[in-house]
Amino acid sequence: MTSSAPHQTIGLTTISRTVASLAVGVVHTLERAMVGPDRMRTARGNAWEAICADRARADQRAALDRLVAELAATPLRDRQPVA
Repeated sequence: MTSSAPHQTIGLTTISRTVASLAVGVVHTLERAMVGPDRMRTARGNAWEAICADRARADQRAALDRLVAELAATPLRDRQPVA
């Protein structure tokens, strides 16, 4: 009785995944060594930065909306020329 185990070969995708995994490990180690464990980027930090950027854009948009509303409310003859 012979048992034939499946013949496994290493394909190009396996090699690519291995190289990518090793590269991620190297980058993670370098980041930790360069900036320190306290300053490493995390998903929570990235999300907070995105929230702050969204708030800043909303504030700028609100300021621009107020300016446009003010300009629209001012009659054309009362506006001062822009030099």
